Amino acid sequence: MGSKYTKRYTEEFKRDAIALVDSSGKTVTAVARELGISSESLRGWYPAGEGGPGRGRVR
Repeated sequence: MGSKYTKRYTEEFKRDAIALVDSSGKTVTAVARELGISSESLRGWYPAGEGGPGRGRVR
């Protein structure tokens, strides 16, 4: 069973996490691990159609 508590992150945290992936050359998974968040959460924070490095843009 899942937890009733869902961790909420500020928009600033999300922007900073995306910027860290984009500028560090690290994978989404590596950055997510360093930040203590799920890689799927981090990928979900990218604007629609981007999905993070390695996912390509959807046209």
